[in-house]
This record gives sequence, structure tokens and C-alpha cells, in this order.
Amino acid sequence: MAKKSKIARNEKRAAVVARYAARRAELKEIIRRPSSAEGRRAEALAELRGQPRDASATRVCNRDGVDGRPRGHLRKFGLSRVRTREQAHAGYLPGVTKSSW
Repeated sequence: MAKKSKIARNEKRAAVVARYAARRAELKEIIRRPSSAEGRRAEALAELRGQPRDASATRVCNRDGVDGRPRGHLRKFGLSRVRTREQAHAGYLPGVTKSSW
């Protein structure tokens, strides 16, 4: 089980990312577009740098949906490898079977 503070901080980061996502996309498009004027591009770059660090989507960590474990995350299930194995063996994940050959 991860610390509650780490889970809460990650949720707060996700909220900040969602709040700034639209504006960040606009600014990045202005910077990327070759037809943008240099002055406008510089203003967009300055505004992008002025945003909080947590506004970047790469700051959010994929965590286990049950206990918050940050490592070994499987996107398909939203769980860590440990929790996926436990739930698959208990039969809580439909369509998942233990392989044998």
C-alpha cells in the first residue's frame, strides 16, 4: 500500500493537468506551427514556461487503482502486476486465465 500522501499528490497533479490541458495544447500548436510569427511564438513559449510544472501530463504517475503501487502498472487492467495476479487467480478479472503448457 502506497502512502496516502503520494496518492493524493498524484491525484492533485492529474487535476492540474486537466485544468491546463486545453491551453497547453493551444500554446504548443502555436510553437509548432511554422507559419506563426516569431513574436507570437516567443510569447507562447514564455507563457508555457510560466505554467506550473505539474501542468505537464508527464508528471502524472500511473498507479494501481486499488492500493496505489507506482511500479509494475498494467494499463489494460489499471492495476499493478501483483494485484493483477491476485485478482486473476481469485477470478475477479473476466476472461483472464492462468496460462499452462
